[in-house]
Amino acid sequence: MPEAERETPCGLQLYWDEAETGYDFGPGHPMDPTRLALTMRLVEAFGLTTGPGTTLRAAPPAGDSTLRLVHTADYLAAVRRVAADPALTDARHGLGTEDNWAFPGLHAASALIAGQSVAGAEALWRGEARHAVNFAGGLHHAMPDKAAGFCIYNDPALAIARLLELGAERVAYVDVDVHHGDGVQQAFWNDPRVLTVSLHESPATLFPETGWSTETGGPDAPGSAANLPLPAGTGDAGWLRAFHALVPELLAAFRPQVLVSQHGADTHVEDPLAHLAVSLDAQRLVTESIHRLAHEHADGRWLALGGGGYAVVDVVPRAWTHLVATAAGRPIDPAAETPELWRAEVYRRTRQQAPLRMTDGVTPDWRDFHDHGYDPADRLDQAILAARRAVLPHHGLLP
Repeated sequence: MPEAERETPCGLQLYWDEAETGYDFGPGHPMDPTRLALTMRLVEAFGLTTGPGTTLRAAPPAGDSTLRLVHTADYLAAVRRVAADPALTDARHGLGTEDNWAFPGLHAASALIAGQSVAGAEALWRGEARHAVNFAGGLHHAMPDKAAGFCIYNDPALAIARLLELGAERVAYVDVDVHHGDGVQQAFWNDPRVLTVSLHESPATLFPETGWSTETGGPDAPGSAANLPLPAGTGDAGWLRAFHALVPELLAAFRPQVLVSQHGADTHVEDPLAHLAVSLDAQRLVTESIHRLAHEHADGRWLALGGGGYAVVDVVPRAWTHLVATAAGRPIDPAAETPELWRAEVYRRTRQQAPLRMTDGVTPDWRDFHDHGYDPADRLDQAILAARRAVLPHHGLLP
């Protein structure tokens, strides 16, 4: 592809504040903030914070009026209370538990991350940017009154709620994290203005044990939720096949004014907390597809967030640097070497050897569900068919 076609600046606002690394549950917790710092250093090493159409921003923390768009006042008070005294536990609100350890910056860091996502949503709606990225966000498990799955405030739901407050009538949320986007689905379960689509490992084998294909929205919003749970062990071919068998049709039918996406990197084969076998290269292809779908169906208005991902050195920084590069309209050649200065920074911080290239060295190959038919005896195709049959008729589409 000619360079002029390959690089097309889209108008990106990249949200980052170094204080977001204060979202730190402590040594030994899987949600290591080093993954955020190493991502930003790799983004900088590739020159993605400057250049045509790209603006680096740091937004203020979300205030209580914003946080209460999704979360209860009682929960906000509980978060502050535990942050003031991390020795406290509050199991009713999911704080100080096995997953959600208490730490002094609990409220401040969580509100800061939420503030970046909400600011990105506002910038899109006001026409200040076509794309916005907050890779520190994507904390999709938090419920209105409870922390869950390493998530304190649900920044994707807050960003969507703010868009609705500003007047949006149709917002689509696409979640490709290995875990079900349960908190976002719950927030908009009965709201026909929001379509939530989640592609994740089966609830039979992974937290949070929700996200079955039969979960399709509340009584006032049938078809507002779409779920495609994948068998453990699904790799590139199956993951790409499943994504393209459901997501493009739904977005075309729903016609969102804004597309919000969550790009958890924990689908990767090396992730220690899940059981899919997806490569960095397939993750990049899905990112590119979501970018294209935003232009096709949402006039380019795209808010992209991070999420899970616990292979701190080998996977997360590269996956989310590809995300930033794609949103900037300056994609990185997968064969490109990682910059030497970044490799040195990785070793300094972790005493681990950094990956040498921006690829896992594979070229994902997959068979399109629509062009090649399906095998009713195949577990993956069974999952695809179940998801399509459950949700597509609500949108006037054939399963």
